[in-house]
Amino acid sequence: MRLVDRLTDDMKQAMKDKDKLKLSVIRMVKSSVKNEEINQGKELSDDEVLTVLTRELKQRRDSLQEFEKAGRDDLASSARDEINVLMEYMPEQLSEEEIRALVSEIIQQTGASSKKDMGKVMGALMPKVKGRADGALVNKVVQESLS
Repeated sequence: MRLVDRLTDDMKQAMKDKDKLKLSVIRMVKSSVKNEEINQGKELSDDEVLTVLTRELKQRRDSLQEFEKAGRDDLASSARDEINVLMEYMPEQLSEEEIRALVSEIIQQTGASSKKDMGKVMGALMPKVKGRADGALVNKVVQESLS
């Protein structure tokens, strides 16, 4: 089943269940997907929908950090709930050990030796972990491996 179809089915189910949180999150995601389809002028593939989901998830995580800094527990709780709904549509996340193994493999393939080669490593690595790992964690692991 395509990801867009799954979102639509889950939206209908959330309406029936009167699950306001899930319904609002799915509506926001579907809106973002529709906007992206309009911008690209075509229907999005599952990979492209995953990119939109990843962007939405990153926005929620950034908001969560800001809310926690500001001591807004009510908004932080809401952001956490939205993140949990979005995570249902993401592929299984890689562990830090799996990311480290991939980073080591890419460093060997590219011959990277210093932080100057970070762009080369990230460029080769990100397509392999797309949607399955947080970019900040990947960045941290690559920096540690290259130092």
